[in-house]
Amino acid sequence: MTRLATGAVTVKVPATSANLGPGFDSLGLALGLYDEVTAEIAEDGVRVEVTGEGEGVLPGDETHLVARAAFRAFDHIGVRPAGLRLSCRNAIPQARGLGSSSAAIVAGISLAAALCPDAGFGVEDRLRLAGEIEGHPDNVAPCLLGGFTIAWTDERGARAVRLEAHPDLKPVVYVPDGHGLTAHARAALPGRVPHVDAAFNAGRAALLVHAVTSAPELLLDATDDRIHQRYRAATMTRSADLVAELRDKGVPAAISGAGPSVIAFGGTPIEADGFRVSPLPVADGASAR
Repeated sequence: MTRLATGAVTVKVPATSANLGPGFDSLGLALGLYDEVTAEIAEDGVRVEVTGEGEGVLPGDETHLVARAAFRAFDHIGVRPAGLRLSCRNAIPQARGLGSSSAAIVAGISLAAALCPDAGFGVEDRLRLAGEIEGHPDNVAPCLLGGFTIAWTDERGARAVRLEAHPDLKPVVYVPDGHGLTAHARAALPGRVPHVDAAFNAGRAALLVHAVTSAPELLLDATDDRIHQRYRAATMTRSADLVAELRDKGVPAAISGAGPSVIAFGGTPIEADGFRVSPLPVADGASAR
């Protein structure tokens, strides 16, 4: 029978940026901005305390995404604690295209694994479950594995590989005041794209893997995209304009995930009205203590 740990465990999970231009639903990067969640088994009920991002907005009960992900993992492991206490110290902006929901999912799953230390619930199991909950693995993969990841889905579920980013890769994130919703951004996408655009993105996504890992000087070409950003531009005009401004200056830039944050690489950060500018290092993945 699986043993539940006594005492508290803490998981640290990074922000992430997906797509990076042409790598739609497949490429992602872990960034050095973290949520920390502490969990402890309780006698009954679920209570969640949130400080930082989402404080006063996110739920404090079993409907919180960290709690829901944790109990999905407990069910996979085959144990169901009577109650759970969670303390979330959030630094990842909510609904900004920096993987806040993926961080919550990975945190919950990682906490369940840490609270069931003899369950043998390994990284591949966690990735599959995280991809199942999130619906696509492009953010959960770098959040769990760290670094630069290529993610895909097959009959076994979500899979991914981690590659090491070039040491000269210098991400800069522009975080807007306003929120965005992944569902709205996805709704803006067409059912079909022209063959020439699909071929363009296939080449640029392949080039992006080389640029991120070996040749950052190619990032301006490598971050170009034709299959999702132009269709989403009307839902985040300030962000689309900022991407265009940066690229006109020769700075590789793209919408981060579903937006509305913008990720850029290198160059001198510029002042942008309504955006908080944050240089962030490439990060390792989720860790527990």
